[in-house]
Amino acid sequence: MTSERDAQPTASTDAPAADSAPETSAPETSAEEIAEQKAVRLAKRERLIAEGDEAYPVSLPITTTIPELRARFGDIEADASTGEQVGVAGRVVHLRNTGKLCFAALQSGDGSRIQAMISLAEVGEESLQRWKELVDLGDHLFVAGEVISSRRGELSIMATGWRIASKAILPLPNLHSELSEETRVRQRYLDLISREQARQVVQTRATVMKSLRSTFDARGYTEVETPMLQTIHGGASARPFSTHSNAFDTELFLRIAPELYLKRAAVGGIDHVFEINRNFRNEGADSTHSPEFAMLEAYQAYGDYESIAELTQTLIQDAARAVFGSTTVILHDGTEFDLGGEWRRIRMYESLSENAGVEITPQTSVDELAKLAAKLDVEVKTPTHGKYVEELWEHFAGDDLVQPTFVMDFPLDTSPLVREHRDTPGVVEKWDLYTRGFELATGYSELVDPVIQRERFVEQAKQAARGDDEAMRLDEEFLRAMEHGMPPMGGMGMGIDRLLMALTGLGIRETILFPLVK
Repeated sequence: MTSERDAQPTASTDAPAADSAPETSAPETSAEEIAEQKAVRLAKRERLIAEGDEAYPVSLPITTTIPELRARFGDIEADASTGEQVGVAGRVVHLRNTGKLCFAALQSGDGSRIQAMISLAEVGEESLQRWKELVDLGDHLFVAGEVISSRRGELSIMATGWRIASKAILPLPNLHSELSEETRVRQRYLDLISREQARQVVQTRATVMKSLRSTFDARGYTEVETPMLQTIHGGASARPFSTHSNAFDTELFLRIAPELYLKRAAVGGIDHVFEINRNFRNEGADSTHSPEFAMLEAYQAYGDYESIAELTQTLIQDAARAVFGSTTVILHDGTEFDLGGEWRRIRMYESLSENAGVEITPQTSVDELAKLAAKLDVEVKTPTHGKYVEELWEHFAGDDLVQPTFVMDFPLDTSPLVREHRDTPGVVEKWDLYTRGFELATGYSELVDPVIQRERFVEQAKQAARGDDEAMRLDEEFLRAMEHGMPPMGGMGMGIDRLLMALTGLGIRETILFPLVK
């Protein structure tokens, strides 16, 4: 056995077997080559079935996993035997066939690997020959045998038996070359197989979700679910996707936000409520926007936009600690970014005036704002005071806010669900949280007066009639709920995908496991 261990290469330097060479010999494999390989693999599948074996067995005598073996024996000395007999399965990601000894690197879902050694002495001539003829890169493989260490210290299994667990009909991409962005996005499963960072983003997202729920639980919040199909779209200024219900013979909308239903829950007495949901907005797609995205919304009875800002900061900082162990996060390019401390607060009108070099207040006329926008080539689809102010502010300041910053006190006419500021006429108690140049979250002191809310909805209907396709519709059922008494409250919303962007430095298509692409 010693000579067999000495002969074997490590998994990291294994070359593919001769019959698998086209799979890793070039960065790109042509469609013709893929078709040829598929035909060869289909023939192997047929052979397995014809010989009474299974190409896709329903179960296998697995006793442990690759991560468990690495945890137990990761520090084993070189050229050692453990006497431990195991059955383990994984995907073949490296393969080398020699005369009397063959090698395969098996990879688990988390990316950890172990080497399988198939020797003539242990499995016999027939089994060794079948291995050489039937096993390809990409196959899921079961091996049974002793856990050993090679002379080079490579954790291995000296197989006494093996079986195909799932025959791969298409070849893997070249694991030694980086996948194109197009392939990574459209065929995420290949990205997950080949790239550690892709797998890590999935685990990071799961850790973040667990942290968010833990923070809410510690504060006595209740998680609920609200409808994705709605008869009236509302809760945000956005263009919805529409569909038709055959059962009810009515037009329905995919929700753009869960806000109006979560507020109904608050009316009913669930006064600390949150939801993590999918939202859909029929708008553009870019590095920070996706038509389908994950959203967190939360409402706190007897809170306001100040208390909800504290909650949001805590949620994000707790998530950073859960992933990185501190509020200093490590972005994908290796740079560090500090999310700790108390975050800065600035006022929208004040910062806009400072950047524009002219005083702009809630009383500044639409004509004055239009002239400034024209001078700066800032386009505004629906020319209202608030739209101009927000677009001008974005032009001057949005991209420059790198450190976490709450931008406070927005124009009244762009926030129809928000309470008017208690001290400053013409603005509402709303903030947007910016970090690293993009909007991460938003928060409000919620409007709870049903009379004023009806007036706001009516004004929104007028804007819709003037061509604003993002304006809200009048929602009588929501108003009826408000009229039964809605407690004073603060509310917040945060994109989960954008939170991952803030924690990792990646674009939105990298943080969504299966993004919608054209």
